Amino acid sequence: MTVDTTNSGPLEFATFHNVISNELSSTTTTRHGINPANSKPNPEVPVSTQEDVDRAVKSARNAFKKWSKTSFEERRAALSAFAKAIEANAHMFAKTLTMEQGKPLNQAATEVEMTITWIRAMIQIEIKENVIEEKDDLKIVQRYVPMGVAGAIVPWNFPMLLAIGKVVSAVYTGNSVIVKPSPFTPYCDLKLAELATRFFPPGVVQCLSGDDSLGPMLTEHPDIDKISFTGSTATGKRVMASCAKNLKRVTLELGGNDPAIICDDVDIDAIIPKIGISSYLCSSQICMMIKRLYVHEKIYDTFLEKMIAFVKTLKIGDGTEPDVFFGPIQNKMQFEKAKALLSSITTEKLKVVLGGSINDSHGYFVHPTIIDNPPELSRIVQEEPFAPILPIVKWSNEDDVLDKANALGTGLGASVWTKDFERATRIANQLQAGSVWVNSHFDISPKVPFGGHKQSGIGTEWGLTGLLGYCNSQTQWLRKAY
Repeated sequence: MTVDTTNSGPLEFATFHNVISNELSSTTTTRHGINPANSKPNPEVPVSTQEDVDRAVKSARNAFKKWSKTSFEERRAALSAFAKAIEANAHMFAKTLTMEQGKPLNQAATEVEMTITWIRAMIQIEIKENVIEEKDDLKIVQRYVPMGVAGAIVPWNFPMLLAIGKVVSAVYTGNSVIVKPSPFTPYCDLKLAELATRFFPPGVVQCLSGDDSLGPMLTEHPDIDKISFTGSTATGKRVMASCAKNLKRVTLELGGNDPAIICDDVDIDAIIPKIGISSYLCSSQICMMIKRLYVHEKIYDTFLEKMIAFVKTLKIGDGTEPDVFFGPIQNKMQFEKAKALLSSITTEKLKVVLGGSINDSHGYFVHPTIIDNPPELSRIVQEEPFAPILPIVKWSNEDDVLDKANALGTGLGASVWTKDFERATRIANQLQAGSVWVNSHFDISPKVPFGGHKQSGIGTEWGLTGLLGYCNSQTQWLRKAY
């Protein structure tokens, strides 16, 4: 397969279409997203039907027959050219991302940069055959072969990065892929697929925009072999039940309620900015943000005071304005959930030391909020806010704080902060989470597997194990004679 690596010219970002078999198409019925910073409508996008899904799946199955036979070198060349084309259109991708998601422009630009980095790093990972046994007359080999057609169901908080993580994993391992963006943030994903038509044969990378009915069409389709879903635990359970009808392979990256344990020996001034960013980035609309902050009672008062002071320095506003850190909540549904959680703070008589208010006159804005030492069974501790509402809780006993950190049904990420590395390792080894950090939180890499324990997910994305999640294991018994 020959790839035109020079085909990285500009895309237009005024109109948005489905991408089926490398053709742009619309639908009789359309809908639009909302700019969450000002509640204004974004451009129209298609509302895909079962017929659209069937056409895309048929094209994907046909494409798989040839694409699965290409070499890693050929796939690597196509994906590398794709990354170069995204880079050439980075400014417009970032601008569009702020329009549809609401995150500040500098954070949107970072997501675009990460998207490019993820492609270039993941295609350097080698997938090798495993020779289990080799004798004169027999060789036993474990191979990893592509599954077929993958469905990539993408959330609204990181629509570009999380789409690309799935697309690259599928395509690099020899599969075809159909992307379903969130109805709230379809725009960048549709443009990614449009750009992909320049580098991949028809049917290898497709994208369908739709409403809430589109997901079940994909998860129940008999000719889709694997679903990768990122979203809430509640929706993940429905996705898994739907996939079970025909035993689809499934990867689920679901919600979390990440604890961070702050020990009494930390340098408070040094860690406050890191803790603050790791608690509130993207207005806390990231599954792996710090959601429960446990601070040792010896330093609690000083830590709380300095945390409040730091968060007050972070600007709130429309993501297109300079130096904004807090953009809006992405959509009305999530905004209503945040308002309900804020109401529970009043009914449960919790102590608010920062924020606690909303501003919906021009968009879905929730002011950064800190709750001082709420009870462990309060809603703000037990539930994932997915909004900038942070409980800070005192602790004194190591076993007790570990019990609290591990008590919930989720287990996505967790961290411990201390100068004592032996202590840090002891605590880290007891935290029940898919990612555990010492003296940091939310470090991620395209080469490192990412997934959750308990109800935070099944399987992993990224890294070698993430790639293998798009493959079937095949064992070959190769005898030279019979």
